Amino acid sequence: MTSPTSSLTPAPTTEAPPLGLALLMAVTGGWLMDLGYPDLAWWPFTIIGTALVLASLRGRSIGGALLVGAVSGFAYYGVLIEWLTVYLGVVPWLALTLAQVVFTAVGGVLITLAWRWVPRAWPGVAGRLVLTPAVVAAAWTTREAIASVFPFGGFAWGRLAHSQADGPLAHWAAWVGFSGLTFLIAWFSAMLVAVAIEREVGMLRRGILVAGASAALLVWPAVPITITGTISVAAVQGDSDSGLFAQYEQGQILQDHFDASRTLFDENLDLDVVVWPENASDLDPLRSEYAASVLDLVSTQLDAPVVVGTITVDEDESFNSVLVWKAGEGAVDQYDKVHPVPFAEYLPARDFFYPLAPSLFDLVPRDYSFGQRDTVVDLDGVIAGISICYDIVDDDLLARQIDEGAEVLLAPSNNADFGVSDQSVQQLAIARLRAIEAGRSLVNASTVGASAIVLPDGSTLDSLPLFTQGTMVQQVPLSDTVTPAHALGRTLEWGVILFGLAAIALGAVLGRGRRA
Repeated sequence: MTSPTSSLTPAPTTEAPPLGLALLMAVTGGWLMDLGYPDLAWWPFTIIGTALVLASLRGRSIGGALLVGAVSGFAYYGVLIEWLTVYLGVVPWLALTLAQVVFTAVGGVLITLAWRWVPRAWPGVAGRLVLTPAVVAAAWTTREAIASVFPFGGFAWGRLAHSQADGPLAHWAAWVGFSGLTFLIAWFSAMLVAVAIEREVGMLRRGILVAGASAALLVWPAVPITITGTISVAAVQGDSDSGLFAQYEQGQILQDHFDASRTLFDENLDLDVVVWPENASDLDPLRSEYAASVLDLVSTQLDAPVVVGTITVDEDESFNSVLVWKAGEGAVDQYDKVHPVPFAEYLPARDFFYPLAPSLFDLVPRDYSFGQRDTVVDLDGVIAGISICYDIVDDDLLARQIDEGAEVLLAPSNNADFGVSDQSVQQLAIARLRAIEAGRSLVNASTVGASAIVLPDGSTLDSLPLFTQGTMVQQVPLSDTVTPAHALGRTLEWGVILFGLAAIALGAVLGRGRRA
């Protein structure tokens, strides 16, 4: 005889995987997720890996979810950011990986609760196959969003969205931003899990659901971008030995970039700007007459301002800066890095952290100050947004640049500390997605690469090989388009977070009532 409450019971599904199998799935999933990022850029593997991680968290206890979430996070971040070991060794890599493991462990609990409570509260087909994956995806997005800003500004590297620069979903960044793209990837991955474990719905109907979701993601059109003009850019890669442990004579990095620029002197180019990388002048031209004279010469010979990265000093404060230098006028505009990198460009709570590892934190001998200037520079009437290296992962900084009128994005970088690892190409992939999200061309000039000029659709207009001295000279499109992603700002991200938390909380209440 059928019990009165049977119609309220969730449809039967396959049992949750045993803990040993779940741990294996978590490790495999974390490793597969990394394959979607450059250098390999096998973007479907990130979706498959995410699905495995999400499946491994089904049916877990709180302790089991913490363990499985932590293991998946270690497998994922441990591989993704192994480039930290190139010059800095194992300790910084391990510390940063474990910091992210804390977030993936707690996030794993949230995902487990979503798998547990939502289908109990909404046991219908739509609840199991559509709503539950959406709430699971919202839980993933919540974890990512918090880890991207907390603590000390967070670590926004390795978001699911970053894996799609070479994939067919990249155009979604212009519609929904990075957090929105992460949500879509996690939702589709969770839907694959829900469809795989579903037993009440026939295979044909489940296949139609997956095919329909796939088609919607793939055929959705790109945001149309209006081109308002062009700017003639020469971007320079000096191939400088400019890493933290490099042994170079003072002025050598400046010389390398001068030598690369000098190849353009006799080409009769009609340039609007010359873009040098971060730290391209190891002598501050505001304090060094020699550096000022070199930049004057480049600006005079190419008849264009030089955008140059250097370290500036204002009384007792030091800044990682970009100057716009014009011959005869000096620095006519300046950007100071708004968010220096914690534990690299400054040491938070130095009195607390330094005694814990003095030999390690001796590598951070000075603390760069937080810039207070605006985030754009004026290039004779063309407004350019500036992102210095790690700035490129900062959602709020990009939004400020567009709000302040940026028509093109410049991303000077110094990647010399990471050798031939994946770091520079991962960073360039993020930059390409930023171009799509903002609807702006982007010039990524690095000391050693990866250097490229990217169009608003994320395609590459020009590029240079790694560790090769050279220049890129191109007519770069300008735009003033406001993409939906920028118009929404963080509203969508907050909406996803509130939706996920509310659904999990309501699911707990309703699910308990249905069981009773």
